[in-house]
Amino acid sequence: MADGWWWLEARGGHAVGMFLGEDLLAYLVLAFGGALCVGNFLAVVKPPERQLDDGNLQRAPVGRSLLYSGIGLVAAVWALASLLSG
Repeated sequence: MADGWWWLEARGGHAVGMFLGEDLLAYLVLAFGGALCVGNFLAVVKPPERQLDDGNLQRAPVGRSLLYSGIGLVAAVWALASLLSG
């Protein structure tokens, strides 16, 4: 084939692999879960030293931030277990 799809025909008409890998969803859940966990935990532990304007809170809401941090931790651990189990 001259149109650039010769590799599909060489493999019996099927693509060789998935775009960005078969574990893309697990990697995305790991990244977003880790960011959710770390970001919300650091918002509670180390709030900003100075406020940029009066519209921001002095501190992050502790309960909500710890809840979101826990949700992110569960998502990250689940994704890591999925990746390690194969």
